[in-house]
Amino acid sequence: MNKHQETSGPADEPQITLRGPAELADALPYVLGYHPTDSVVMVALHGSRGRFGGRVRIGIPRSEKEWSPVARQLAECLIEGSERRAARPDGIVLFLCQDPADGESGLRVMERLRPLAQWLRTACGALDVPVYEALCVSGGRFWSYCCPDRRCCPAEGTALAVPGTSVMAATAAYAGVNVRGSLRDMEARLVPPAAALGTGQQRALDRAAGALAPRILDGDRRAGVARETIELARALMERIAQAPPSAGRTAAQEDLADDRLISHDEAAAVIVGLQDRETRDRAAEWMEGPEAGPALRLWRALCRRCVGPYTEHAAAPLTLAGWVSWSTGDEPAARVALGLALDRDPEYVFARLLHQACNEDLDPETLRDCLRVEREAREALASVPAPAVRSRGAGRPPAPRGPAARRSRPGARPAGAGKPRSTAGPRPGGTTGGPGRTGGRRAQEDAGRGGAREEREGLG
Repeated sequence: MNKHQETSGPADEPQITLRGPAELADALPYVLGYHPTDSVVMVALHGSRGRFGGRVRIGIPRSEKEWSPVARQLAECLIEGSERRAARPDGIVLFLCQDPADGESGLRVMERLRPLAQWLRTACGALDVPVYEALCVSGGRFWSYCCPDRRCCPAEGTALAVPGTSVMAATAAYAGVNVRGSLRDMEARLVPPAAALGTGQQRALDRAAGALAPRILDGDRRAGVARETIELARALMERIAQAPPSAGRTAAQEDLADDRLISHDEAAAVIVGLQDRETRDRAAEWMEGPEAGPALRLWRALCRRCVGPYTEHAAAPLTLAGWVSWSTGDEPAARVALGLALDRDPEYVFARLLHQACNEDLDPETLRDCLRVEREAREALASVPAPAVRSRGAGRPPAPRGPAARRSRPGARPAGAGKPRSTAGPRPGGTTGGPGRTGGRRAQEDAGRGGAREEREGLG
């Protein structure tokens, strides 16, 4: 066992000293807010006592050919991000978490992932930041890739502590930190179920795309689609709000109840309508107070309806779900939703900006205030008598200002341009722009492209 200490939490929060691999492995779910599955997690350590700092998390790349470039990008992301946020790390703790496949043992998982652990250790060392500990967590046991002493780190692994019995669990409970199950459970609320709601939802999306996409692309009819989308989304929110969560039901049962409140055609109309950037920005205003809960339930339900060739359309509702989660203080859920949005469309700028801002611990109040101003300005304009509006020129209201009108940065890809899209209808404006001034460049966790499923969990 490596002799070093890690102190969890900032100086103004409850402190706990973790000694050795067993306590490190037990602490991981409390650091992230959930049990990671199929994940690479790297945590920066600062100071002589190894205070926890930033962290990165992605899904383990499926192809071993991706392990070396992923390792380099992850090391650069964590170290450079830590330098921007606070200071260069003095060390790093690495976790590889993957459940055994059918017929596979945890020991076999550990050995299979050993080359990935070595790539990660080498990449960090090349940047002059040592990896103090590298653990594989699989099948309820853990192994150390760094400790050669089989007396403390046996070849068969060491059993994880019983959940809720450790010092870390007690400290987390005292601090009000909740572990909400596994990453897989959290993602299940945001992806279509295995049955994918049958072919009825896909047919409804086909109809909506055929009817609405041409109108969205037509400047004279675009505003009408936006109005219809917002009105329908608000009606669905009100319907959801009238069916509050019931005590004793699981998350899956709650989601199923929400799904039953929304027809295929209603879901399809809102999903296609949200592909317009300005409509999506309007929907982002439902991020606080009594609107936030029903809005989050609606966005989750719409994410689960993006089936078949419409998977990429989920980027908009996933981003909105991530934004509402972050705005209401649920950062782990926000990171999961925004990471999935970037999986669906790596060029979705709104998701990129929100993900970076959330990862860098920026205050969402800046964006909330910006959206409030937009909403108040629009409502004030709507209250102006018709003649006064016409006097502004050509019978048209003034051009949108603020977040809905801004480009994210010079050289951003114009709406509708760039890589070919799915044949399931165009997504006008979906990959450009995003409300607020939350950041400028894509989070550097864009590691492991190709077949790898990137689950970006950045600096926290």
